[in-house]
Amino acid sequence: MAAEDRNLIEILEENHPIDISKYISFVHSPQCGAIATFAGTTRDNFDGKTVLELRYEAYATMAVRCIKSICSAARSKWNVHSIAAAHRLGTVPVGETSVFVAISSAHRADALDACKFLIDEIKASVPIWKKEVYTNGEVWKENSEFLQRLELGKDEKAENRVYRSGKLEVEEHEKRGCCGEKVKVNDEAADSCRNEEGSEQTEPFPSLSKVQKD
Repeated sequence: MAAEDRNLIEILEENHPIDISKYISFVHSPQCGAIATFAGTTRDNFDGKTVLELRYEAYATMAVRCIKSICSAARSKWNVHSIAAAHRLGTVPVGETSVFVAISSAHRADALDACKFLIDEIKASVPIWKKEVYTNGEVWKENSEFLQRLELGKDEKAENRVYRSGKLEVEEHEKRGCCGEKVKVNDEAADSCRNEEGSEQTEPFPSLSKVQKD
């Protein structure tokens, strides 16, 4: 079976909870002695605020393509057998799972490292956007992984760094990601979608189109 056939990637529409057992069953294999998983759930607080729910939007087709690219990168770095990744869209109430990753391998080190790599890359580069809804308002949020990569990108441009060795090429991939930067923008003014810090956007997005920066 080709490696791609051992990937299960799903972007779930609103009101479709993640069936964790389904994805664990998919990656389970008698050839594997380890299954590493990550489940991201909605917590009830952030920075002293009470969180009611999270809401997700995405370019589903592009998101699937990006996650496939991330899976290929993971397979090139670790000896993994099967990969499953799922992300919900729409409203995700407190306590429910919004993203789930499961990876199987013969030995635990490969599964654990690949699982961390996969979720970090999904958070940093896949075109999925999150809004946090509080008791006293709501705000669009960028993941910390995306913000860190944004800062690294700025540093790289400032220093005009050149990657030569195999090790640095791997670092470049991890910093820049598989799919570029993920940004929600207005067609007329891309910069208007992000405040100066790039961490929060308090204005609603329904009227804005979504594109991905190269």
